[in-house]
Amino acid sequence: MRILITGGTGFIGRHLIDALHLTHDITVLTRDKSKAGSALPQNITLINALTEISDFSALDAIINLAGEPIADSRWDAKQKRRICESRWEITRELVDRINATENPPATFLSGSAIGFYGRQGDKTVTEAQHHVHDEFTHELCKKWEEIALEAADVTRVCLLRTGVVLAKGEGALDKMALPFKLGLGGKMGNGKQYMSWIHIRDMVQAIIFLLKNADCNGPFNMTAPHPVTNKTFTSTLADVLNRPAIFTVPAFALKAAMGEAAEMLLTGQKVIPEKLQEAGFTFEYPLLESALKQEFS
Repeated sequence: MRILITGGTGFIGRHLIDALHLTHDITVLTRDKSKAGSALPQNITLINALTEISDFSALDAIINLAGEPIADSRWDAKQKRRICESRWEITRELVDRINATENPPATFLSGSAIGFYGRQGDKTVTEAQHHVHDEFTHELCKKWEEIALEAADVTRVCLLRTGVVLAKGEGALDKMALPFKLGLGGKMGNGKQYMSWIHIRDMVQAIIFLLKNADCNGPFNMTAPHPVTNKTFTSTLADVLNRPAIFTVPAFALKAAMGEAAEMLLTGQKVIPEKLQEAGFTFEYPLLESALKQEFS
């Protein structure tokens, strides 16, 4: 397949390209070809702008993973705008090109997040069974998805509602593991908030599964089938690392450090990947302990 990927130098993008580049023709949109060339395999085509692809008919699929990291900075008005625009603008540009193409790519996989649902407490959430809580993450993801779905009349669109992706030394797990390695690990707030996670291998294989299965469309929860509370997550991580988990990061301290962004850590969602499982996808790491042991053993 001839595949265009945005966000290819990001955490998920790099792992996905590692799994695809030997069997597919990959083009990556990047702002820095030099940086991307150092991070990605040598057989990848790098472009700085979509205008470098004269005809989108030459593509079989587009995988849209681009976006400013959401939890790396406080959410002041400027940062919120940057987070939104980094997702909405590239998605709009892709959709406009798809819709203007006489023979558009057959598949468009576009990023989203379980933040679409907003805070959900301990209610079980599926793609079909949920009531959203209207807050910043929902507004961000709702518009992101709406833009992507504007291409649904001419191509198959799948929305990747992604949870916390686990990989050693990268992403959220890298930040969570450090305090434990120093003997300072523990739960955040009261620890009752649910964490919906997915191992990086399952994330990559689920994207490939959706890429290849023409019957799949619409939103998909990219999470493992067994979400856990923050307290369970931290105790399991402590056991795997053979470190104590005796501390608590108070809610007020997180809010002081992160502002509104702390709400993502102190609230949560108990998200189930119902559509992926119904479509026949099998998780390699459905349980947290085995996922963490694979990364840290």
